[in-house]
Amino acid sequence: MKALVLSGGKGTRLRPLTHTMAKQLVPVANQPILGYVMNHISQAGIKEVGVIIAPETGKEVKEYLSDGSNWNFSITYIEQDAPLGLAHAVKVAKNFLGSSPFVMYLGDNLLGTGLVNAIEHFEQQSPDALIFLKEVENPTAFGVAVLNEKGEISQLIEKPKEPPSNLALVGVYLFSPKIHDAIERIKPSWRGELEITDAIQELIKMGYKVIGEKLDGWWLDTGKKDDFLAANTTVLDDYAKREIKGEVDSASKIEGRVTIKPGAVIRSSTIRGPVIIGEEAQILNSFIGPFTSIGKRAKVIGSVIEHSVILDDASVEGIERLEDSLIGRLSKVRLGSGHTKALRLMIGDHSQVEV
Repeated sequence: MKALVLSGGKGTRLRPLTHTMAKQLVPVANQPILGYVMNHISQAGIKEVGVIIAPETGKEVKEYLSDGSNWNFSITYIEQDAPLGLAHAVKVAKNFLGSSPFVMYLGDNLLGTGLVNAIEHFEQQSPDALIFLKEVENPTAFGVAVLNEKGEISQLIEKPKEPPSNLALVGVYLFSPKIHDAIERIKPSWRGELEITDAIQELIKMGYKVIGEKLDGWWLDTGKKDDFLAANTTVLDDYAKREIKGEVDSASKIEGRVTIKPGAVIRSSTIRGPVIIGEEAQILNSFIGPFTSIGKRAKVIGSVIEHSVILDDASVEGIERLEDSLIGRLSKVRLGSGHTKALRLMIGDHSQVEV
């Protein structure tokens, strides 16, 4: 079993942040999304991983992942010149994948569960595709699957106006080498892309077995700001623990599950978890409310922040209330000559906002 991780694309829905950062490297609870993906692959015991990269962001992805030794596997980087579809990504990775079965994991998706159980089911039932499925309230926004009486997938429909089911396709798939034959038989969609849903539908048409794996836990697609903040909330809620390794003075209060990394300094402030404070961050005369992540070396002075993500080296000063916000690296938000009760911001790296 090999793994193919998709870490290309332009991340247009997360701009301006993704003008200067690969969307898969935006941190959730102070760890890049791609890190959670790699953790799941490592936990499944997979030793060979191909990573699809884009020309624009490939260098940064390589710098983060390196040779894969941090996860105890090897990495082969595969450049996709343009985002021409998920099936196209499989096509350009064909030499790496060879005749091996593989898991394909979209690098901007987060799962509350790992891959171990799904791989066991794949090996036991020997299908040619196993697709992760999740019941959703708004199936018109997703590709959906129709199951037959055997629990096998009989049809896939992309964003149906009248959904025949509420089972959405999650961005994780397991395939046998037969998927390569199916991809060779399909044509680009109206978007000009080779769609993986078309390839899977072709597998079904060819008479091959395609099964679904229903997710009981959470699944998050971090393509947009609100989705990203929801992911940060969910991950903090699941994984945050009380671990105080930084410096907290006697005038400060730490309430609940708060992680304070080494070198961080908390002065005359209240931190109410779940919250994570990165290495060497400074929180002075401030309140940090639940579901907030503060990056490395970030500074928060005289401000109130809740349900937000503040990236490395950013600063927030004199802001009465900042919520539902995403602040890029090395950016500054501070009180100028104005006055405001509450702010909701999304700003990219190296930005400056005065209010």
